[in-house]
Amino acid sequence: MNAIPSFRLPSFEESLQANNRTLAREKTQTLQINVGRLCDLSCRHCHLEAGPGRSETMTPQTMQAVIDYAHRASFQMIDITGGAPELLPDLPSLLKGLAAATPRLMLRSNLTALSEEGRQPLFDLCRDLRVTLIASLPAVSLRQTEALRGEGVWEKSLAALRRLNDLGYGRVESCLELDLVANPAGAFLPPDQEETERRFRRALTGRLGIEFNHLYLFANAPLGRYRRWLETSGNYTEYMARLFGAFNPCATDGLMCRTLVSVAWDGTLYDCDFNLAAELPMTGRRVHVTEMEGLPAVGTPIATGEHCYACTAGSGFT
Repeated sequence: MNAIPSFRLPSFEESLQANNRTLAREKTQTLQINVGRLCDLSCRHCHLEAGPGRSETMTPQTMQAVIDYAHRASFQMIDITGGAPELLPDLPSLLKGLAAATPRLMLRSNLTALSEEGRQPLFDLCRDLRVTLIASLPAVSLRQTEALRGEGVWEKSLAALRRLNDLGYGRVESCLELDLVANPAGAFLPPDQEETERRFRRALTGRLGIEFNHLYLFANAPLGRYRRWLETSGNYTEYMARLFGAFNPCATDGLMCRTLVSVAWDGTLYDCDFNLAAELPMTGRRVHVTEMEGLPAVGTPIATGEHCYACTAGSGFT
């Protein structure tokens, strides 16, 4: 792609001000827990640069601190992410400790870590606790999926989805929710979500008999490994121009950071997982989860950076 040398990206705060918008915290409803950067994959679009060689993982002591916080703060939803949370040995203890603290417990998976041998107890536990599963699947073909994630990933992903369907996940008649998430592979914005979901259903349900509840598409945040790829491939300037061109001021009203608090593997609190990757702690200083008595104060300003344009492109990241 050709760069756009004359383009100057306004700061996200400048764009907010130009549209008479502010970004501040409303009543917090969601606790997002990032258990670490350890992952079995090294996806190009990963904003956290997660991978097999990463050592950052949540300790049992921090897990207990997070569980204690979840119980005293009363979140409507708790979202566990990584890395690949399935690689955390103490994940079952974390799930059990959080299940009683919220009406909706979610676990994010790249499917390949979930498909490894010895995972059946984790499958069964998620079913028994009614955990909502959010599975990342970048494409609906072997060629595209393995170009992004490596050889053998396609069949492992399908095997995990079939096992989940066998447990009742994604079935119309079941209360076990299985949602899919996809991100664009290159330096462009997501296509139309409704049409893409229909395409996924034709390929997965129609051709392979795999059922799921919803598909969500999100723009890639220009952070971590994805930002490095944008820069080395000469796509960074044009991608940022696309994000800025798609900036939707109305999308700021429903941004997840308004009602979410993110806790990192070391217990530090952030406004969202992207700010965690950008090392922008909540309130501008490092606050540990043990220091929080309850929910963050309504009206607290939210830290922003140029990556916020990814959450306000089109309909936004809500």
